[in-house]
Amino acid sequence: MARRFLFVLGSSRRGGNTELLARRAAEQLPGDVEQRWIHLTEHPLPDFEDRRHADGDIDGDGPRPEHENITLLRDATLAATDLVIASPLYWYSVSAQTKRYLDHWAAWLRIPGVDFRATMAGRTLWGVTALATEAEVAEPLIGTLNNTAAYMGMRFGGVLLGNGDKPGEVLNDTEALARAKTFFAGEAPPARFPGRD
Repeated sequence: MARRFLFVLGSSRRGGNTELLARRAAEQLPGDVEQRWIHLTEHPLPDFEDRRHADGDIDGDGPRPEHENITLLRDATLAATDLVIASPLYWYSVSAQTKRYLDHWAAWLRIPGVDFRATMAGRTLWGVTALATEAEVAEPLIGTLNNTAAYMGMRFGGVLLGNGDKPGEVLNDTEALARAKTFFAGEAPPARFPGRD
């Protein structure tokens, strides 16, 4: 299967440090690799409503009206061989927009005929984030993405971290830019929950 990258941008602003770092990494991809970039602020999702067990519906979560942005993001996610979550570090984890996107996966798992989990299994999840502090504080964000990949049976390519606070400042992080050159190279290992083989 030809590789198709989906970059899900979870920043509240365009062209922020996280996006700049993700684009630097994407520049290294071969020219025949398809890239799609979706800004969550330009395609906002409604709040996720957990409908499991509502009105006696035990197995599913009942019929749900389709929102055009939900359909857009679900279809783009299913089409990707490589999913890149590019979220700034907000309060030590992913942004609210990114978390809302991941929350909707819970509904996609229950749509008859979509086979969301089976389709995503074996594909690769990557992360890119910019932060303005020590890398260690990004552990909750990294854990969120790793555990999401593990639950879905995906591979996890890790998280490309860059340091930057003011607009464009990540481009001064020479170590991050060097890592960006090889970030998408090679095959990512299967994701594992911490403490499990």
